[in-house]
Amino acid sequence: MKMVMAVVQDSDAARLIEQLTENKFGVTKLASTGGFLKSGNTTLMIGVEEERLEELISLIEKVCRPRKQVVTPFPGGPGDAYVPYPIEVTVGGATVFVLNIERFEKI
Repeated sequence: MKMVMAVVQDSDAARLIEQLTENKFGVTKLASTGGFLKSGNTTLMIGVEEERLEELISLIEKVCRPRKQVVTPFPGGPGDAYVPYPIEVTVGGATVFVLNIERFEKI
């Protein structure tokens, strides 16, 4: 058994959750915030049998595609340089962590 934690952009989360549910993957949604753009992310916790791990990763890759977006970065705090003009950054995609699970119980 594996625990997959996937951090995805909020704009991809609903579509990904729908696809996961249609493909019979159980998923728990957690709200989170990104560090660089300080924008909303969604962290998904997905328990999966090892035989279906590659299927799950492929599904995440299919739904969460990287794309370019123009943003105006916010200063992070005192002493941070403020960039007063928009910049183009790559957003989307997913950061995926795969963890070994010793024991799983659904109560």
